[in-house]
Amino acid sequence: MNHLLSDRINNLSTSQTLAMAALARELKAQGKDIISLSLGEPDFNTPDFVKEAAKKAIDENYSTYTPVDGYLELKEAICRKFKRDNNLEYKPANVVVSTGAKQSLYNIAQVMLNDGDEVILPAPYWVSYYEIIKLSGGVPVVVETSVDSDFKITPEQLEKAITPKTKMMWFSSPCNPSGSVYNREELTALGKVLDKHPNIYIVSDEIYEHINFSGNFCSIGSIPGLFERTITVNGVAKAFAMTGWRIGYIGAPEFIAKACTKMQGQVTSGANSIAQRATIAAVDADPSVLNDMVKAFHNRRDLVVKLMQEIPGIKLNVPEGAFYVFPDVSSFFGKTLRGKTINTADELAMYLLSEANVATVTGEAFGNANCLRLSYATSEALLTEAIKRIKEALA
Repeated sequence: MNHLLSDRINNLSTSQTLAMAALARELKAQGKDIISLSLGEPDFNTPDFVKEAAKKAIDENYSTYTPVDGYLELKEAICRKFKRDNNLEYKPANVVVSTGAKQSLYNIAQVMLNDGDEVILPAPYWVSYYEIIKLSGGVPVVVETSVDSDFKITPEQLEKAITPKTKMMWFSSPCNPSGSVYNREELTALGKVLDKHPNIYIVSDEIYEHINFSGNFCSIGSIPGLFERTITVNGVAKAFAMTGWRIGYIGAPEFIAKACTKMQGQVTSGANSIAQRATIAAVDADPSVLNDMVKAFHNRRDLVVKLMQEIPGIKLNVPEGAFYVFPDVSSFFGKTLRGKTINTADELAMYLLSEANVATVTGEAFGNANCLRLSYATSEALLTEAIKRIKEALA
């Protein structure tokens, strides 16, 4: 029946991370002992003070439609957060609150891109960037990196990718899926290239900013000369373990914020009232409330890197943020394991699911066909067991 559907939906890829997570759940339901390292979701509970703010909002009857771009009190709190954590001076008119950072990104693509506009995507990139850009008529221009460069693009690569059709560059730091974090020096060097091309806008996805282990995090909008054309995307899903609350937001030049509000006004209107009130408490909190969670992720990273480095044939960088490792597994391509020949990262991910009962995500979904993404947002005991199984299946 696909011929009855629009070309738009027929040309859209399914999210590989969600597809793998669904498959893992299905196999679990059949009684298989699956360890899922596929979903990017903290395994912590939302902090109690955030939950209390939500309960209070229910009691205070915050149950009517919200302003399309978010409650003013929330937008003011977001401006304080941008100043405190990112050295970015936004006013409420620059801020739009959406139903998750994914909607924020979709709004941006819809209001900024015309058919044929090019968007530079350093690879690996988060799986949905590519499809959202495509869906909005844009042309993703993928710039490849590798484990040897810590999955970061160089100024030379950026310069080479720019054409007269380049409208934007989208990237995340800390990066999903590689965990790479661009420091101020690296962003300044990229900024020097962008200085020569004043019409290119930057989307900086900073949803993992607080989950970083290096202290190197920097917002590209704080680099001199780039603020006026940077759209900073963030949300509370990852740092505050609020994935299901669905609140994301942007700080952007006012004309872009207005356009995103106009778009959202016709599509979903304002985000959930109770979740917004809870988010005020989250963004107003001192980031030190997250120390225990960040420390747990740091310990897990060290554990996973150590165990993965003991697997012959796997090549790994040490991620500085987020909660993923992105090992290069290309040395297994062309090999036969337990009677199955592995030619791609896709095939290796399916092999590990069937032979090791471990769910990972193929790097192909993130623009790097040599890698797999493993999330370490689960207990140290499960991570140890999962990597032991992977090691045996690859032996």
